[in-house]
Amino acid sequence: METARNAERQRTAAESRRRELLEAADRVVLRDGPHASMNAIAAEAGITKPILYRHFGDKGGLYRALATRHTDALLSALRAALDAPADRRRRVEATLETYLAAIEARPQVYRFLMHPADGPADASPADASSEQGFDVGRHSVPLLRRLGEELGQVIAERVDLGPDSERTARIWGHGIVGMMHAAGDWWLGDRPCSREHLVRALADLLWGRLAEAGDLQDGPGF
Repeated sequence: METARNAERQRTAAESRRRELLEAADRVVLRDGPHASMNAIAAEAGITKPILYRHFGDKGGLYRALATRHTDALLSALRAALDAPADRRRRVEATLETYLAAIEARPQVYRFLMHPADGPADASPADASSEQGFDVGRHSVPLLRRLGEELGQVIAERVDLGPDSERTARIWGHGIVGMMHAAGDWWLGDRPCSREHLVRALADLLWGRLAEAGDLQDGPGF
């Protein structure tokens, strides 16, 4: 019994320490964006880089942990927008608004997740060699795929798309995430219009079949 209690205490302490390290990493990412380095994160956390490696392995491991943290929060916000007490058109707009507002509010975090640099701008050759190879596609594509699968599941639970509805919902989920990502990335960089204008334009693009489809029988409704 004592052994089990000790193991539980150790597990709880490790989880708490990991959260503290992720919060330190978030602070550095907010400041440095895609140039956030393991050295800077370790310094912010008050530890050495080998201890940071012990928790996350490498920068890729830290990225995946941060991506999970932020994706979980974004998915929770998107689900809340989809389930809000409003008509379907307004909920579509609210979902788009939630995504765009999130990347606008924390652009450095977005750039870290979607446009990681090869290494910090001021890195020494030794640091650069250890942190390069941080491939954008290898890390960001799984994040976008997770968002697509989750959104597809939400659509499948709510909208009757006729024969082969579940597969169509998955196609829509990935398509909508791809559209939001591409349009949001362009908009965040160029700022060609207001966020409200972009939301309306994207909602217009999505609205055709969504306006016609009925709610799934016995589903939560949409």
